[in-house]
Amino acid sequence: MIETHTLEFDTSGENEILNITRDVQNVLVDSKCDGDGNVLLFLQSTTAGLTIMEDEEGLFEDFPRTMERVAPKRAEYKHEQAWHDGNGHSHMRSAIVGTSLTIPFSKKKNGLLLGQWQQVVLAEFDVRPRKRSLIVQIQW
Repeated sequence: MIETHTLEFDTSGENEILNITRDVQNVLVDSKCDGDGNVLLFLQSTTAGLTIMEDEEGLFEDFPRTMERVAPKRAEYKHEQAWHDGNGHSHMRSAIVGTSLTIPFSKKKNGLLLGQWQQVVLAEFDVRPRKRSLIVQIQW
């Protein structure tokens, strides 16, 4: 069986990191699913990303600094030359981090089978606030 839901998140703009683990867990708990399976997460965006990391303040500071080294904001991007919207680097960061995750779950174990410190996070790379839509597809 497959059940599909959508979660909406408002972000404040570049470098915001939202821990969305509880939101995803709540969708799973409220679903009709009664067994084990996988949750597919898909962020409908080309300037934000999804990843798994520890919810730790130092990492939330390290992550944007790392992204700046990987895809610098002030580098030359053809996208920027075409659109002049200041977010060429945002597209590159999204493409590198990715916009989807698959996480196993077990209803018997009360939800997502994440490791002790693993949390699902939405990383905003765009230069302005955005409304983000996350597709949560539960398969069992």
